[in-house]
Amino acid sequence: MTSQDPAAFIRANTALHEPPLVPEVKLHLASEIVPIWQMTEEELEKSGLPPPFWAFAWAGGQALSRYILDHPEVVRGKRVLDFGSGSGMIGIAAMKANAASVLAADIDIFAAASIRLNAEVNGVSLNVTTDDIVGSPNLGWDVILIGDMCYERPLAERIEKWVHSLVDGGATALIGDPGRTYLPKSGLEKLISYAVKTTRELEDTDVRNTSVWRVI
Repeated sequence: MTSQDPAAFIRANTALHEPPLVPEVKLHLASEIVPIWQMTEEELEKSGLPPPFWAFAWAGGQALSRYILDHPEVVRGKRVLDFGSGSGMIGIAAMKANAASVLAADIDIFAAASIRLNAEVNGVSLNVTTDDIVGSPNLGWDVILIGDMCYERPLAERIEKWVHSLVDGGATALIGDPGRTYLPKSGLEKLISYAVKTTRELEDTDVRNTSVWRVI
């Protein structure tokens, strides 16, 4: 476990940026002008740092955030779970769309610090947890938002089963995904697609066709 202070590390290793598809939201992100951009997974591990998923505005999260801002009725007045929150971008978008409350869930303590810093920059308030909540009962959420979480089979399968149980209980669940390998092949309804600008450091292309799906 690292002895570094997460908030201090984030301030030192990121810069404020507006994601291309979501300029309404400012985030502490890695870029070529800050050191974490150049760090390999091996170097991060030696430093006691988990991979900084929170330091990038992933395409799936951008698409889902854009959809929420353009369709605020999805979250307006509702209790929202931003699962696998990372930077907090989706939860921040939900609060800007007048959600009643947002719980941003991410097991990485650096992500939790990033979410709090980004919420402050954007003038919104949300709750943060680092508990692994997959498999938990619905704790009062009306809407579950999931951005770009289908990149590993075991994780995707755990999430799929859990989210379907929440939907069966009456919740609405939306997924933003740029065509990851382990996105479920059934039980989804496509709502919209976006061309999301990205970088070749993160993806294999400069633009990812990214869709927002409703779990059915």
